[in-house]
Amino acid sequence: MSSFLRPSITGHEISEPSRIAAQYRAITSHLAITPPVSVVIPAMNEAENLPYVFKTLPEWIHEVVLVDGNSTDNTVDVARELWPDVKVVKQVGKGKGDALISGFAACTGDIIVMVDADGSADGQEIVSYVSALVGGADFAKGSRFANGGGTDDMTTIRRLGNWALCSLVNRKFGARYTDLCYGYNAFWRHCLDKITLDCTGFEIETLINIRVVKAGLKVQEVPSHEYNRIHGVSNLNAVRDGIRVLKVILKEKSVSRAARRRPAAFSVNAPRGEVS
Repeated sequence: MSSFLRPSITGHEISEPSRIAAQYRAITSHLAITPPVSVVIPAMNEAENLPYVFKTLPEWIHEVVLVDGNSTDNTVDVARELWPDVKVVKQVGKGKGDALISGFAACTGDIIVMVDADGSADGQEIVSYVSALVGGADFAKGSRFANGGGTDDMTTIRRLGNWALCSLVNRKFGARYTDLCYGYNAFWRHCLDKITLDCTGFEIETLINIRVVKAGLKVQEVPSHEYNRIHGVSNLNAVRDGIRVLKVILKEKSVSRAARRRPAAFSVNAPRGEVS
């Protein structure tokens, strides 16, 4: 698929290559796509980190959806200055899960990418996620422990906890994940019709990973490097959040297929929060 997309226009005539160029978005020198890509960034008081986050985002992204968790700093102003067309969603609930669900509902792209606002993720890796999706995957799962991945921001306790929980999910649900509690992922929007997102906290990342497998969607892991948070202090608590993740895993194992198909408590297709 050609990525040489500049139109060849003579007068008012548009050549065939130009017509094709209008349909495709250049990703790399070897890849061009038609699906628009939305990037969802949940943020609360991340004004200092957003410049680092937005600096790495590729220019070809269709839209950036910033979910503001009622920040008391100038997070929204900074986002609009850095990305004038940013879509801001005012979160009405609380928690990362609620923020992501709100962001998903506001997306218009065919591909949705989840990115944290603390500067730990490299936006340039988005091309790898998109490549995995256009190559046939339904869900592109970021992994810090796949070959080529890495992390600068994980204590020994968190690493052991992540390994234990990941092993449990693999055994209980027949998954083959090398990483579980990582929020840098991407998927086709139609996947939201096949899974139910009904939790509001940090454990939503695990819930998504489990329900994607239970729905029979094709998963491809993407090596990713996690950097240290640049400014501020993380709200992550290894013990507290680890217990919440464990509860989700045990609950999901007991949930029947019929129950999983009930209407979601939070519909990703319904507007959530004020969008501007």
